[in-house]
Amino acid sequence: MTYVLAFVASGVVVVLAGTALARHADAIAEATKLGRLWIGSVLLAGATSLPELATDVAAVRLGATDLAVGDLFGSSMANMLILAVIDLVPPHKQVLRHAALDHALAASLAISLNALAAVLVVVGPGASRSWVGPGSVVLFLAYLAGTRAVYRHAVRAGAAPTPRSAAAGEGAEQARSLRRAALGFTVAALVVLAAAPAFAWSAKGIAQISGLGNTFVGTWLLGLATSLPELVSCLAAVRMGAFDLAVGNLFGSNAFNMAVFFPLDLVQPNDLFASLDPNHALSGLFAVVLMSLGLAAIVYRAKRRFAMLEPDSLLMLVAYGTALWLTYRNSAGW
Repeated sequence: MTYVLAFVASGVVVVLAGTALARHADAIAEATKLGRLWIGSVLLAGATSLPELATDVAAVRLGATDLAVGDLFGSSMANMLILAVIDLVPPHKQVLRHAALDHALAASLAISLNALAAVLVVVGPGASRSWVGPGSVVLFLAYLAGTRAVYRHAVRAGAAPTPRSAAAGEGAEQARSLRRAALGFTVAALVVLAAAPAFAWSAKGIAQISGLGNTFVGTWLLGLATSLPELVSCLAAVRMGAFDLAVGNLFGSNAFNMAVFFPLDLVQPNDLFASLDPNHALSGLFAVVLMSLGLAAIVYRAKRRFAMLEPDSLLMLVAYGTALWLTYRNSAGW
């Protein structure tokens, strides 16, 4: 019971802090005049993914490496579950059909990184035994290169205009707003970093008591829990009609999750991929499938006969449920 109470309490703190991160990140975007595509895919994605970063680093330090990696792939799947949910729930905004085609680049980056990480899980036993494995370094560098490409594309497309000069009064107000947003962002980030170790500790305890194992608990329970900030921020964005901010946040978070392998490898004594449960490759590949379905729904904009029915989102829900069932079956040794 103690583990459950600690998990819920720390989860509430992480969600509230993650929501504040998203709000302050949006304020930073307003003050700096950056566009929604860039803010959603990079800044907001990084902000709402801080729970994964802090929680999983704490899990690795506790010796629960499979819990941490399960959370990363599970969060990628959960983010696509969120994308399906916000597309289905009333008032049926049809987010996937209204999102900009420019998200294809960020989605392709997320798909590529998740696929590469799944491959590294499979070949992990033959990887280098050095302090930091080459796999996590490649993922991190690929994320940086891909993020730069997303930014350059946003600038060329006019979605992320560079800051413009302003009158003295307007410039001073923008500077004050930026300072307030940056301070709030920093405080919220510190709260996440403080609450995340309890989140990881309680999740590890639940995995041990329930007998479900670190891989499944990380993929399902921890993956969903650390994606709650994305859910809250995306629902708020959809209510405002900021579809690109919501979609960019989800695909950007999935790309950021794979970059988190690098700091995890830094705190792991040996090569991270050399000691993982091979079942993580299954959840990683299902994350790729879910993201591919989401990307296909954005690109394919045919008018459907039944406006209240979104088959793309329903298919993503089915794929998510199938992934959890297969992960549980394999982890339980059926």
